[in-house]
Amino acid sequence: MRPRWRYVTAVLAATVGLPFAFVGASGGSAGAASSSKTPITIAYVTDLTGEGASQNGSSPSGFYARIDLQNAEGGVDGHKIVGIVIDDQTSPSEISTAVQSAVSKAFGIVSQSPLFFLAAKYPQQAGVPVTGTYDDGPEWGTQPYTNMFASDEGSVDPKYPVNTELGNFLKSKGATVLGSYGYGISPSSSRAAIATADSFEHAGGKVGVLDTTVTFGSVDFTSAALVAKQAGIDAFDPSMDSDSNYALATALAQAGVKIKVALYASGYEPSVINSPVWSTVQGSYFLTPFRPWDLPNAGTRAMQAAMEKYAHFTKADFPTLGQYEAWAGADLMIKGLELAGPNPTRAAVIKDLRGLKSYSVNGLLPASINYSTIFGHDPAKVCAWVMVAKKTGFVPESSNPVCGTDIPGTSTASAG
Repeated sequence: MRPRWRYVTAVLAATVGLPFAFVGASGGSAGAASSSKTPITIAYVTDLTGEGASQNGSSPSGFYARIDLQNAEGGVDGHKIVGIVIDDQTSPSEISTAVQSAVSKAFGIVSQSPLFFLAAKYPQQAGVPVTGTYDDGPEWGTQPYTNMFASDEGSVDPKYPVNTELGNFLKSKGATVLGSYGYGISPSSSRAAIATADSFEHAGGKVGVLDTTVTFGSVDFTSAALVAKQAGIDAFDPSMDSDSNYALATALAQAGVKIKVALYASGYEPSVINSPVWSTVQGSYFLTPFRPWDLPNAGTRAMQAAMEKYAHFTKADFPTLGQYEAWAGADLMIKGLELAGPNPTRAAVIKDLRGLKSYSVNGLLPASINYSTIFGHDPAKVCAWVMVAKKTGFVPESSNPVCGTDIPGTSTASAG
């Protein structure tokens, strides 16, 4: 399986039961932009409430900032872009309503929802282009969902093969016995935990604990820490949400488990710095699939300037993963509109994005995506930058990302 940048929050998340809500302006063209230069509406579907809000609640600022930047430059061929944000409430019973509303009100959809796979059939059947993050499920690389374009990785191999990246990195840092943890209720979380364990074994390490039965959202790891101590783990890589990950780290420290290497696939966010857990994670490694602002290039400078101007970021701020994903999803949708000509249609955007052979979110990704060949596959090489938690904040371990390749013949698709 490819390394995952955040867990899929809840395939079976509890229904929140809040009224369905829109945030933002509505309007624009649902099917085609007319020659009168009417606005084009893009809908952003994410978690403003419910369990996913801790990860995605602030993400709309990245979506809006990218749209505001485009409009400041004249829109797309004279068409103003209008953004609307739709709350899926992290609820399986509300995601269909959210996505169907997006289909009816917007030209295209940007998804930052862990539940989008439950409603992906609606935009597919309506011929609506969808961009965003692949993390919710394998539909991004599965027929008939050729209308979907993951702006962070391009596609998904439905077999979820094991990748060498995480195992090699852990081993290179001196890890010898690994603890890998995932939620039992989430196939994505449990697959990630299994894949990390398999990757580490492939790199020559030993797996002391592989626990894929953790209760969703759990913060009680007292027993798990004792098991880890008995197994002699000196490294761990949790595939859960930040609250669970940090509770596990705290429990391991309290139990006297001597950890050489702690690797987090999520958590590289400003809110962690100076939080109660900050001292616990000192020296830990955090992955980011998007180029950190500490390593500036044209893409980071453009995003930073826009976030400062439109999202009121300070010079010391940097984006959350959700804000990165929202920016990238909006950017790719805008790219599709630009490719489709002065009077874009949904069909033209889908066709032109499927023919796009090089895309990197203006250099925010470690490698370019070729959408003409990626569908149903993983990239030839998967990469991420590594940040280290220091007393004063996050510091890049290197200016270069760490990378890995899929291990032939492996699959975690049947893991639950």
